[in-house]
Amino acid sequence: MPSVDNRPEISSKADYLLTAFDILTQIESGESLVGQDLSKTDLYAIDLSGVDLTNANFTQATLTNANLSGTNLSGANLTNADLRGINLTDANLTGANLEGAYLNRSDLRQANFTDAKLDKVKLQVALYDRATIFPEGFNYKSSGAVGPGANLNGAYLNTANLRRVDLTGAKLIGAYLSGADLTEAILENVSLSGANLQKAFLTGACLRNAHLGNVELQGADLRAADLIGADLSHIQSIAGADFSLVKGLSESDRAKLISYPAQQLSAWNPYTRRNTLDSLNIRVE
Repeated sequence: MPSVDNRPEISSKADYLLTAFDILTQIESGESLVGQDLSKTDLYAIDLSGVDLTNANFTQATLTNANLSGTNLSGANLTNADLRGINLTDANLTGANLEGAYLNRSDLRQANFTDAKLDKVKLQVALYDRATIFPEGFNYKSSGAVGPGANLNGAYLNTANLRRVDLTGAKLIGAYLSGADLTEAILENVSLSGANLQKAFLTGACLRNAHLGNVELQGADLRAADLIGADLSHIQSIAGADFSLVKGLSESDRAKLISYPAQQLSAWNPYTRRNTLDSLNIRVE
């Protein structure tokens, strides 16, 4: 018999999908989630940091923007799970199955994926670092993920949040970084030739020995950036770029920049409210 409000009756416990509230209640009561079936559950933005989720089943579960930092997910099944924006920093995913999972814009720094299955996983703009351990033979540098040595030539990273991200040695030739937040990012030895950095935030970024030839810097915020050894040849436009207190700008490079058309030098930066020429005259003492 159907219930009076016409909702289908639950015929068995297997028909009942746990909610985020149910799971958090279990944790608070001291119950274990090890090996638990959490498939197809909606756990949007749930905080499970530090929880032991060994062998748990998250098949087709929704964990977008969830915090699973420091969790033990060894042997877990995350097949086709929606993990976009998830925080997996310092998480243990040894032997986990992530086939077909969506990890776009996730944070994988210091995560351990030893022996994990990553077939058909989506890693666009996922963050990794030197401490991230990927399965042997997995070509993470060309997966669309962002980190040291990544191959991101021509990548669309407009407005991406890349604050303090380590991109040492990455290839970003012709990449689209308009409006991206690269504050204090490590961009040492990065190839940025032909990249679009219009209105990008590069405040305090390390650009040592970076290749910046033919980049577009209109409206970029380069205050206190480290440009020691950087190649600044043939920059397309510096209109509105703020170079205040940059480090390592040689006198010859400064002279080249000051020789740009007056229309570019007089342009104001939309964030700092300073024009490019004035910014080039504000030097590190």
